[in-house]
Amino acid sequence: MDAFLFDKGPSISPSPAEVAEPAVDQLRLRVPERRQVEMHWRALDELLEPGHQARLVWTAVCELNLDHWLTQIKATKRSVGRNATDPRLLLALWIYATLRGVGSARELARLCKEHLAYEWLCGGVTVNHHMLSDFRSREGGWSELLTQIVGSLLAAKVVTIDRVAQDGMRVRAHAGKASFRRRTTLETCLDEARQQVETLRQLADESPDELSKRQVAARERAASERAERVADALRNCNELQAQRDANAGKSGRTSNMARASTSDPQARVMQFSDGGFRPAYNVQFATTTETGIIVGVDVTNEGTDSEQLPPMLEQVKRRYERVPAESLVDGGFASLEAIDAASTMGSTVYAPLKDERKQLSAGKDPYAAKKGDSAAIASWRARMGTAAAKRLYQLRCQTAEWVNAQARNRRLYQMPVRGLAKCRLIGLLYAITHNVLVGMKLRAEANYSG
Repeated sequence: MDAFLFDKGPSISPSPAEVAEPAVDQLRLRVPERRQVEMHWRALDELLEPGHQARLVWTAVCELNLDHWLTQIKATKRSVGRNATDPRLLLALWIYATLRGVGSARELARLCKEHLAYEWLCGGVTVNHHMLSDFRSREGGWSELLTQIVGSLLAAKVVTIDRVAQDGMRVRAHAGKASFRRRTTLETCLDEARQQVETLRQLADESPDELSKRQVAARERAASERAERVADALRNCNELQAQRDANAGKSGRTSNMARASTSDPQARVMQFSDGGFRPAYNVQFATTTETGIIVGVDVTNEGTDSEQLPPMLEQVKRRYERVPAESLVDGGFASLEAIDAASTMGSTVYAPLKDERKQLSAGKDPYAAKKGDSAAIASWRARMGTAAAKRLYQLRCQTAEWVNAQARNRRLYQMPVRGLAKCRLIGLLYAITHNVLVGMKLRAEANYSG
């Protein structure tokens, strides 16, 4: 059909110039204007949404008793000097940072200037990485704080310590493989470090104009710290060599030469779940199976868990004046000495038997008492052969492994500090963070049901 209802006239195609892109100055665009002055009549508290996790952390921290840190503050109304930073602020910052997987003091200090949640916690108070790092490294208060949190939950009857599950996890140490040296090399490094300290002292006496007093003091302090680390590494290397020689004497094997790290002398090379060997620490958590609250924390440099159960039970008894009636551990904890010690303290151990399937396939009874077994060991063997004990043991995985997974999700893959004492504080910080979050949930559920 060639005819149209309305005649549009002759069809004229547009020229290439008419279909070309228009000039930029002819476009109407919204462009950013960053020098326009604006007035915002909003408080910092209004910028953070209600129910934010930072608000929950601050509320929980304000309910804690921080007298251990408050009594150390010397700034009072009758004294001179600058005001001290509120320990509640520093504690809240570290707990919230741990929840978000931040373990670096420098990174946390940066977030306090650039992230709204951290700015809200600070409320205009300035912090730096030195202040944050020093607060985290103070011993004493963290352990007492863990006891206080769990004790308050026990008093509120939302937590019981009748049954706990314990497990260990390897956490990479803040040391490289190349820093591990044998004894002869460490002795040479120690002589060089001491010679460097002596050279710096002579330089300060003979040429006081070449360097400022501050530079000389800084270099001398760094050299002295290195000498102390090498001396600690040599001492730990000798202790480790003595242990290896003693174990080799019992087994009849030749002991390998021990090595120690010059950057983190207390770190040990351990085997990880992927089969690799790396410098690491062994972090131990004891968790209640009913509520998932961590009641005990320890960090060791032992590569095995065979001797970790009795010290954890003693720690729980010291903290809360009671021993868990039942302890759920994996086969790595189930040494005969540990089971006897736990039974003596009044705790029943639930742990898998060694080579249980192999003994069953060979026609042997793995649950029968063996020659030389104590009453506690014989009872453990018979107990683990029952269906009730096997069902109860399944609680270990969903409790202990869950706590370890939570720590991994919060990026506990490598220690941000060096030394066994400071690494224990990191373990306590993760346990406190976990308990604050779980404790708020337990209290809310108790109030709702009540």
